[in-house]
Amino acid sequence: MKACIRGAAVALTALSTAFALSSCDSGTANDSEGGNGPQIALLLPDSTTARWETEDRPLLEKKIMELCADCTIQHANAKNDVALQQEQMDSMITKGVDAIVLVAVDARTLGPSVTSATEANIPVIAYDRLSQGPISGYVSFDGVEVGKLQGRALLKAMGDNGASRQIVMMNGDPTDPNAVSFKEGALSVLSGRVKIGKEYDTIQWRPENANMNMSGALAALGVGNIQGVYAANDGLAAGSISALKANKVDPLPPVTGQDAELGAVHRIVAGDQYMTVYKPFGPEASAGAAMAVAAAHRTSLQEIAKDKVRTSSGKTVPAVLLTPVSVTVANIKDTLVKDGFYTTREICIPRLEAACSRAGLT
Repeated sequence: MKACIRGAAVALTALSTAFALSSCDSGTANDSEGGNGPQIALLLPDSTTARWETEDRPLLEKKIMELCADCTIQHANAKNDVALQQEQMDSMITKGVDAIVLVAVDARTLGPSVTSATEANIPVIAYDRLSQGPISGYVSFDGVEVGKLQGRALLKAMGDNGASRQIVMMNGDPTDPNAVSFKEGALSVLSGRVKIGKEYDTIQWRPENANMNMSGALAALGVGNIQGVYAANDGLAAGSISALKANKVDPLPPVTGQDAELGAVHRIVAGDQYMTVYKPFGPEASAGAAMAVAAAHRTSLQEIAKDKVRTSSGKTVPAVLLTPVSVTVANIKDTLVKDGFYTTREICIPRLEAACSRAGLT
């Protein structure tokens, strides 16, 4: 997927924040407050990755209600279960919702469900992950660029002698199209410049799987023979770092990440994780909400989605592709804190006071 990134933020300026919604249980479908207007379904993939329930869902719900006060929002979390998400799609189709925002557990397997929704005249907005099937629109960050940011940061952290360094690649779940894009971007930077000692695809993005795989890499390569770790997101970074510490690796090699989870920011300040990729969830949720409301009202997405993306069928659909940001300890203040993503109080917990002072965060 190669699409140019344009000024999506300009198109979203009108989507200002207003008021919050009360939350629903994450395991089953629930109605939010609303009226007799369109029904919009939010189908999330799991609760393993913190962002879905703590960031994306409340932001999406808030933005939808700003734009459509009489809308009703129905939410369900598939808990990493493909069959459960297929059932949830079937349920929303049966209920006759007016639009679906889908983060697919497995993009390929959910394709037939997207087809069923489209046949029932229910538009599907693929959110963050490009699901197969006849989607109506797509919103995400440029996944290849994410991988490039991670790869460049890892090379920088390892220094000028990167060609003689050995790394472990802890990729995401291969059923997630984003994981494929992250890997593509990372390899475009790393190939020929480092030796990839071990490489793993991490099923369901589970940190415990990353921990197990890193333990295996250490056993195979040797405790002192890993000079860098490409971890596709912060959960995989956490699992990898835990294994490195358990095996008494000191100093820790630089480890990448993604999503700017608070735990990852703590690790970056502490010096355990080198970087993360910050993807401002507000603009993504604003775009997703605007596309969902427009789709539910059967109006064009063209004014919202200025980009295009080609789906697996070869069809081109409207898209919003946003720009990710690399974050290290050097620019936490100018990115995460400046944007209000976290406060210094949240970052500088007692055990990190000295490290925060060194980083200029206090």
